[in-house]
Amino acid sequence: MGSLYRNKRTRKFTLIPMLVIGLGFLIPQKMIIPVKEASIADWDDHSFWAYPWGSSITHKGIDIFKPKGTDVISSTYGIVLYTYEGGKGGKTVMVLGPKWRFHYYAHMDEVVAFPFQLVACGTKLGTVGTTGNAVGKPPHLHYAITTPFPYWWLRDPEVIQGNRKMFHLDPDTWLRE
Repeated sequence: MGSLYRNKRTRKFTLIPMLVIGLGFLIPQKMIIPVKEASIADWDDHSFWAYPWGSSITHKGIDIFKPKGTDVISSTYGIVLYTYEGGKGGKTVMVLGPKWRFHYYAHMDEVVAFPFQLVACGTKLGTVGTTGNAVGKPPHLHYAITTPFPYWWLRDPEVIQGNRKMFHLDPDTWLRE
């Protein structure tokens, strides 16, 4: 009797996370450019997965150039997972959005977002800056989208770090839609 109860309980606790994960993929994703008044002309659409790229080896996002102090806004709705100051990204924010995608905003001059904050498209997260390894470079927002679930078809063994490419989505693709 005890093992039967354990099996039903185990199934219940296995199905709940699977259901939550599945529902996360069903949430529609609406995206906007994450810098106020920016357009597709404000970034190089060939900068994603560009290399060599300094100590990072490969550039895993896009850089959106605007004057220092321009508002950085959430590109989608979600929840702020963390804010951080330090390292290559300088002042950064990470937002978990629809489809279990992590939206990474880096090199900001100021961060106004806070952990566990719910955000909508257009919610101010901070301002464009030159922090981290962007010191001495033109002000910009480094914007990247990652996923914990591999997109196998994006894997590219022909390029540097090509196996990692299945966990990084090209923001240019999503922002043009």
